[in-house]
Amino acid sequence: MWLNLGCGLRPLPGYLNVDRFGKPDLRHDLETFPWPWPDNSVSKVLMIHVLEHLGRDPEIFRRIIQELYRVCCDRAQIHLVVPHPKHDTFLSDPTHVRPISEETLYLLSRAKNLEFLRAGASNSCLALEWEVNFELTDIIYHFDARWKARRASGAISTEELLEAVLNHNNVIEMLEMTLTVDKSAP
Repeated sequence: MWLNLGCGLRPLPGYLNVDRFGKPDLRHDLETFPWPWPDNSVSKVLMIHVLEHLGRDPEIFRRIIQELYRVCCDRAQIHLVVPHPKHDTFLSDPTHVRPISEETLYLLSRAKNLEFLRAGASNSCLALEWEVNFELTDIIYHFDARWKARRASGAISTEELLEAVLNHNNVIEMLEMTLTVDKSAP
C-alpha cells in the first residue's frame, strides 16, 4: 500500500490519500491513534509539508513516529518535504509546530544512536528509546532563491554557501528527504 498522508488538495493516483480535512480517500487525523492500517502493510509514504504540522506535544510526536514505523514494512520508503527550521517559511506559519531537520531524523536511526553512545555524545537516542529504526537515505537541499542566485552568479563559492547554512537564516528554504525503514535489526 502507498499512503499520501496529509494530502490536502493534492490527491495522487495510486496512493491512498489521507487527510483530516476536505475529501480525501480516507479522512483521518494523524494525531489520533492507532492508525487504521495493519502492521507492515505500507511500502511507500509521502508526507509533503505535513510533518512540521504534527506533534506539538513530544508525546504525540513519539506516537506518530511509532505508528509510521508500525504500519511500514521493512525497506519501506518515506518521502518527506519540510520547510527548513531556520527559514522564514517555517517561522512565519503559526501552524508549524515541529521543526524537522536532517539532525532530527538521525535521532530515529539505531546506527546513529549507537554512534552517539560510543562517542559519549549527548544526543537523544530516540530510535533505541522508541524502538524504531529509520535510515536517512537521501536529502536534497532547496536553497532560498537569493542564495541560489548568488551561487549561480559566482558571487559566492559552494564552500561559502555551505558555510552560510551554518551561520545564517533563510539559506535553505526546504528539505526533501527520504527515510528507509529498517526492521532487520532486533
